[in-house]
Amino acid sequence: MIYFDNAATTGKKPETVIKAVVNALKNNCANPGRSGHKLSVKTVDEIYKIREKTANFFGLENAEKVIFTHNCTTSINMVLKGVLKRGDHIIVSSLEHNAVMRPLEKMKIPYSIADVSLTDDNITAENFKRAIKPNTRMIFCTAASNVCGKILPIEKIGEICKEKGILFAVDAAQGAGVLPINMQKMNIDYLCVAAHKGLYAPMSSGILLCRKDIENTILEGGTGTGSLDFKHPNIIPEGFESGTLSVPNIFGIGAGIDYVNQKGIEKIYKSELNLIKNIYFSLRNNPIFELYTPEPLYQSYVPVLPFNLKGVSSEKTAAMLDEYNIAVRGGLHCAPSAHKVLKTTEKGAVRVSVATFNNENEVGIFLNTIKSEKFIKNLIKN
Repeated sequence: MIYFDNAATTGKKPETVIKAVVNALKNNCANPGRSGHKLSVKTVDEIYKIREKTANFFGLENAEKVIFTHNCTTSINMVLKGVLKRGDHIIVSSLEHNAVMRPLEKMKIPYSIADVSLTDDNITAENFKRAIKPNTRMIFCTAASNVCGKILPIEKIGEICKEKGILFAVDAAQGAGVLPINMQKMNIDYLCVAAHKGLYAPMSSGILLCRKDIENTILEGGTGTGSLDFKHPNIIPEGFESGTLSVPNIFGIGAGIDYVNQKGIEKIYKSELNLIKNIYFSLRNNPIFELYTPEPLYQSYVPVLPFNLKGVSSEKTAAMLDEYNIAVRGGLHCAPSAHKVLKTTEKGAVRVSVATFNNENEVGIFLNTIKSEKFIKNLIKN
């Protein structure tokens, strides 16, 4: 199968990641931080090394502020529910995923939406600045849209937060492993990562990196510390890693970071963006396709492209491509806010997202398929 659904999860994992996971299952199958025997202590040491590697990769000063979570959604919920209080105000972007919007809706935290310009980052930054109120506690935004690939001006927004004394949290689900992210340089207080995407780790691998504390936990239980006290600690990381950690997944995260470092994040990004550009220009020149973004320019877009065939639902196109052994994703991608910006809330969009293992030959097959008379006739007929 040609796998172009990497914005959901990378469809192929490097052999080094697979070997690291198997190694954990074979040689480190002990509960870290819960037992005092040698194997448990050894596993704690190995996990700490991965915390250090993760902190270095994202420009976090303190490795002990790295929390391993179930996924990026968990990380986002930890920040929103652990930091915000009644009376606070938050600013989000117009491209946010439901992982941000639904917790805010349930918490009934007042929020303002800063419109994202698809062409001018200065306008986007100014929109965030204008939305600030006296009780604004935090800006929370995506590093890059999971629907259209637009990269937000994170460094500019971070400067605004620093100037105004506002907390800054970033959903890096589509940015981590594709874009260089330095928390210290970009003034990011909380970084939420989907390690199973751009870091090529196993699914259900998330990370939360913190430069500031989190007051409230959202999951309580065993931490291996202070067991006589029923009051759950809020110390990072142990207070936010209740229960047994997924040691194999954490080993996979470490190997995934090594893989990205070895390949080179800039090389990965340029290679993937070139593939998306080829698709973009091929579809743009054909009147039967609808595109919703400008040209995916370098440092302006990640390798994600939404499109539709005119008069055909996105789900129908995606289902037909699946019959041709090509995996894409149709629909609303759990981000109706972004589709509202693109004016595609009624029919969604077909999303193509590539990764480092994809190549020009696969792009050629995809384009030949979707533009073929036979494919289009079958699509309309069904």
